[in-house]
Amino acid sequence: MAHASDDTARLLAVCVGQPREASWQGERLRTSFFKSRVPGRLAADALGLAGDSQTDRSVHGGVDKAVYAYTEESAAYWREQLSRSDLDPGAFGENLRIRGWPEATVCIGDRFRVGTACLEVSQPRQPCSKLAMRFDDAGFPKRFIKSHRVGYYLRVVEPGELGAGDRVERVFHDAESLDIERVVALWLDRAASEPDLARAVALPALADAWKLPLRDRLDAARR
Repeated sequence: MAHASDDTARLLAVCVGQPREASWQGERLRTSFFKSRVPGRLAADALGLAGDSQTDRSVHGGVDKAVYAYTEESAAYWREQLSRSDLDPGAFGENLRIRGWPEATVCIGDRFRVGTACLEVSQPRQPCSKLAMRFDDAGFPKRFIKSHRVGYYLRVVEPGELGAGDRVERVFHDAESLDIERVVALWLDRAASEPDLARAVALPALADAWKLPLRDRLDAARR
């Protein structure tokens, strides 16, 4: 497992996007999913990166989804699985393409120093139809989450500036927390045990988008 002292973990690219028109399954829609790499350093605050936008704020953006990170290792996995060479930074709608810190090593509540900003892991990514549109495959979101290679959302707990080449240094880790891979596995396991569900629900840093449905499942299991 990677450690906070691991200086090989780096921010490879910063990506932002603005609303644009797109077509999917015969319908026109407006989305900010398409992100492009930007040069230089960007400011990060509680609502995300300067120059970035979320079109449908009912399901995207906000404090718990201020920044979305995806690893180069997971992108490489999909390049091989899909026989695609075009999965450059931004391909998964991510803001940050990171080398290092895969899902199995990153826990809910972990904090990372990137540039002068401090980011806190809030939840795994739950794929939606925009990912299906991007890969022109209606079944891809299900395949994506089953892989557990979903990336993770981060809160900006200390505003600052970040840019490609910055170290991604873990500065806080709770060994009692659950890693991203485990949370996704729990989400997919409809027969998950009460103790496992209770442990996830008790995580103070887990965003409500994941915590509340898991709490409902826990309540149902206890009845």
